[in-house]
Amino acid sequence: MDFHSDRVKYMYSGRNVHLQWVRAVREWLCVDGLQVVDLGCGGGLYDEAWIAAGARSVVGVDASAVMIEAAREAYGTRSDISFAVADARATGLEGNAYDVVFSRAVIHHMQLREVTELLREAYRLLRSGGSVLVQDRTVEDVLLPGAPDHIRGYFFEMYPRLRDVEVRRRHAVSEVSTAFAEAGLCRVSVERMWETRSEYSDFQGLERDLLARAGRSILHELSDAELRALVANIRKKLRCRPIVDRDRWTVWRAIKP
Repeated sequence: MDFHSDRVKYMYSGRNVHLQWVRAVREWLCVDGLQVVDLGCGGGLYDEAWIAAGARSVVGVDASAVMIEAAREAYGTRSDISFAVADARATGLEGNAYDVVFSRAVIHHMQLREVTELLREAYRLLRSGGSVLVQDRTVEDVLLPGAPDHIRGYFFEMYPRLRDVEVRRRHAVSEVSTAFAEAGLCRVSVERMWETRSEYSDFQGLERDLLARAGRSILHELSDAELRALVANIRKKLRCRPIVDRDRWTVWRAIKP
C-alpha cells in the first residue's frame, strides 16, 4: 500500500480511539502534563488520544505528507497538537526534550535494523527517565482465530495466503526487545492488550469500513471481488448486535536511563 497516495489519505483518520486504550496508557504511565512524540502518527488519531489521557502536548510525525495533511485537517486548529513531515528514524526534532515517544502500527513496515534506528531516535528525543511505548502486533496476535469480536481472524481463515504476508512482516517479541536494548533503552517490559477498534450498531457500518479497507492494510492484498466475498462470509458469521471489532496488540515499554 502506498501511504503517500491521495487514495489512502483518510484511511487512518475519521474514527475515535476507544477509552480502553486511554485507560491502559494511564495504568502504565502517569501521563498528566507530559510532552509526547508520536512516530508514524498517520491521521493523528492517537495524538488526540494522548491529550485525552492527560498529556500536555503531542507532536505527530509521519513520512507521508498526505497523512499529515489529513491529520492537520482534523486537528490543526489545536494548540496542544502539532505535526511534522519527517522520517521516524530522523525526525529533526530537538533532542532531550520529550517525556514519551510512542509508535503504533509502524514497526511491522520496517526491517529489524530500521526498528533499531527508530528506537535510537526515540532515545535521542527523550529526556532522561522518559518512556518509549511501541504498540504493534506479533504473529501470535494477528493469527488468533476469527470470532464475533475478533473479525480480523476471519480474513486468514478465508484467505490463508494472507497468513504468509503477516508472517513475513511481523517481528518476534524477543527481536523487538533486543532492538530496544541495542538502542540503549532499559527496563524493557512487554504487555498484551485487547483494543476495541470500532463498534457498529449494524453490519452496514462494518461493511463500509471493510470495503473501503479503512485502516486495514492487509486487505489491499485482495482483489475487489475477493474483498466482496470476504464481507459476505463475515456477514454470515456475525449474528450479534452491536458488533464490537477488537484486535490484540503487543506493547513494548522501556525507559531512557
